[in-house]
Amino acid sequence: MEADEVLAGLDPEQRAVAEATRGPVCVLAGAGTGKTRAITHRIAYAVHTGVVSPQRVLAVTFTTRAAGELRGRLRQLGAPGVQARTFHAAAYKQLHYFWPKVVGGEPPRLVESKLGLVAEAARLCRLSFGRTELRDAATEVEWAKVTQTRPDDYAAAAAKAGRTPPAEAADMARVYEAYERLRRDRNLIDFEGMLELTAAILTEHQEVAHQFRDQYRHFVVDEYQDVNPLQKLLLDTWLGEREDLCVVGDPNQTIYSFTGASPSYLLGFTVEHPGAKVIKLVRDYRSTPQVVRLANGVLAQARGDARAHRLELVAQRSDGPTPVFSEHDDEVAEAEAVAKRIRELLDEGVPAREIAVLFRINAQSEPYEQAFADCGVPYVVKGAERFFERAEVRQAVVLLRGAARSDTGEPLVRAVRDVLAAAGLTDQPPEGRGAARERWESLAALAQLAEDVAIDRPSAGLREFVAELEERAGSQHAPTLEGVTLATLHTAKGLEWDAVFLTGLVEGTLPIIYAEKSPDQIEEERRLLYVGVTRAREFLTLSWALARSPGGRKGRRRSRFLDGLAPQSAGPPRVDRSARRPVSSGPQPCRVCGRPLTAAIERKLGRCESCPTDYDEDLLERMKHWRVLVSKRQKVPAYVVFTDATLQAIAERAPLSEADLAAIPGVGAVKLGRYGADVLALCRGEEPAADLVD
Repeated sequence: MEADEVLAGLDPEQRAVAEATRGPVCVLAGAGTGKTRAITHRIAYAVHTGVVSPQRVLAVTFTTRAAGELRGRLRQLGAPGVQARTFHAAAYKQLHYFWPKVVGGEPPRLVESKLGLVAEAARLCRLSFGRTELRDAATEVEWAKVTQTRPDDYAAAAAKAGRTPPAEAADMARVYEAYERLRRDRNLIDFEGMLELTAAILTEHQEVAHQFRDQYRHFVVDEYQDVNPLQKLLLDTWLGEREDLCVVGDPNQTIYSFTGASPSYLLGFTVEHPGAKVIKLVRDYRSTPQVVRLANGVLAQARGDARAHRLELVAQRSDGPTPVFSEHDDEVAEAEAVAKRIRELLDEGVPAREIAVLFRINAQSEPYEQAFADCGVPYVVKGAERFFERAEVRQAVVLLRGAARSDTGEPLVRAVRDVLAAAGLTDQPPEGRGAARERWESLAALAQLAEDVAIDRPSAGLREFVAELEERAGSQHAPTLEGVTLATLHTAKGLEWDAVFLTGLVEGTLPIIYAEKSPDQIEEERRLLYVGVTRAREFLTLSWALARSPGGRKGRRRSRFLDGLAPQSAGPPRVDRSARRPVSSGPQPCRVCGRPLTAAIERKLGRCESCPTDYDEDLLERMKHWRVLVSKRQKVPAYVVFTDATLQAIAERAPLSEADLAAIPGVGAVKLGRYGADVLALCRGEEPAADLVD
């Protein structure tokens, strides 16, 4: 590829980035404006014009997926030798390379998770942490380390930052100190220590610094608004006195300050680097004008410093549907409405992998998983098992590697599909959900990836495809699975879909209740909504529920961030759900003692877990046996038919009519139609239909 070809197709601002081959350069890039395109073309243009050799470039980003995408694009642009890594991956490689030279022996062993050591440290301090408190304590240790806060200074620093540790600040400081002592005694190092130690080696050993700086002379840092003080320390150590640095970021997408990240490095770049070139990317190629207008509207209401730094996006796509605002009686109704609309989109031809449901916290996913199971909608929970660690994927890679050794030059897609057919890939997926379907989806994702590679690199064969897989496995850059994505707003950053559903948009959830401590935290929650809106290319639905549970008090208020954006009267007409569940003016009472029920399993059972109850144990066992037969016939996990809690509730209430059965939480309209006759037959002491329903 010639240098002029690298510039072809770039808009004026992207071209300005690409041609700014010498630093310092600051690129302020709004969502969907092609920042990755701009910075990869900048690197490639610098390589093709002889400004720098690819081996002298270090591009740093925050996720292995983003690093893998950078490497892939640079390879297509004729710059395959560029190092594109996360901060941690770059530091890990440097530490292991230089450690034998300056220290000797084996470097400290890396601690993948802090939870075990933090739990042990808490016990030494005679503190008892539950699972949630333990995670929060590990987060506090991580925050303290990235902000370069020592145990003795933790209490004061935490108070100044407005943090809420899981224990008294003095006790948390003791846990932090004990954690550090255990780590040192066992010659362990965590991710933060790895960055700190790498910076220390470069600082204290000039010969190491000289060797590193001779190797890397050209630096690019993506997502610069998310840099924390420890990462900034390492970056400054890498640079030394040089200024060949290009940073890219969006102050509107600063959503990780709770981890210690600070947008001040991005916003203060020209102060730190006088004379730096600043280029703004605001042309949005991702979303329709309707979505862009809403995104701009979200930020138009920002207050304080956040308002001064916002980027106004300019839509480049043609018109699309107007975003939908939808209000519901309760979270179950909200999830069912989302599932119904997604079913319609799937029937209209929108691929499941191009649809996402986003929420503020992980706990909000449960009703959607249930609603999707009821409607037969395939889904993938982001953050679940790593793709390349799945047994079927490991087996497929082994088979592909073997086939690559005797590659006959057959077209890539056909060759890959032939190999995957031997591993179990069929033209049509298995019916229902379950292990067989998940295995098929993994293999289908590999086949789709082969098609993508063939389009990008028509000359690629099996050897190149296997190399692509091995590189992706190393960076955990998984291909897209065929299923609707369920994810938090934080984990959705950097991703995009044709259709996005932003759910649970109520006060106390977005903004989250603890954000009320300061105006800055509220503004970060507003930016979180902005990130969610800008994930959508075409279809966008924003929804909220007035009550948590069916029959609960409808006292919730939709998010303040929707004021002035959503219609005063939004969403579909209220649906009377009394035919399915009894509606009361308050929380559902226990049918034994009358206490209000709050836990999900108690609401399903209709009683407190501790309250006594009589039920037909034989009926419960017969229903469990029936459920096994149905799950095998439909090739789905047993819980997809009915959960244990729902079967327990059915056994306790022994319904004899469809109305009685429908009133039990966990028995939706779909399951009532699918399994109602069988369940009622079992409750009457009869045998269910011999021909089980598909």
